[in-house]
Amino acid sequence: MTDSKETTKTALLKSGRRIIVEKGYNNTGIQEVLQDVGVPKGSFYHFFKSKEDFGLAIINYDAAIHARVVEQYLSDTTLSPLSRIKSYFENKLSEYESLHYREGCLLGNLSQEMADQNERFRVRLQVVMTQWRDRVAQCVQEAQAAGEISSRWQAHDLAEYCLNSWEGALLQMKLTKTDKPLKAFMKVTFETVLIP
Repeated sequence: MTDSKETTKTALLKSGRRIIVEKGYNNTGIQEVLQDVGVPKGSFYHFFKSKEDFGLAIINYDAAIHARVVEQYLSDTTLSPLSRIKSYFENKLSEYESLHYREGCLLGNLSQEMADQNERFRVRLQVVMTQWRDRVAQCVQEAQAAGEISSRWQAHDLAEYCLNSWEGALLQMKLTKTDKPLKAFMKVTFETVLIP
């Protein structure tokens, strides 16, 4: 049986994540989250010391979900290493299509909004983004060893390029409300950059 306290905490994190990805951290109020979940203020402060603590917990929550998705794709040994990377980004493209090219990446959104405002957020976001980059770099190295990607560039540099370009494409996607930036990322990355 699921612990009801843990269920309440998860519900708060899910709601907070959904509202923050739509409105931003600074435009999200605790009361709005409480109303969405249907719990009293005391329930919130049972789990979180402050809004900042809540925001950091949402980063951890989102990062854990995203890490599982990354692992699902990049560990799929039925595909070649390069195909795993491509499959991951194709999946994300489909996800944003289903969202009508809204929201973007919570981690990217918060990095833009909070990096200059809150050092704890900046540091935590940097750690999470570095973990993401390192996991992609590991798959790039496997692809290089298999001869699918040129070894001319360091795997970490290629992974950094991919994630930086992807986050930029997501920003343009939100502006244009189309998949064109994401498709341009896919075309250049997999037809020009990640090649033998």
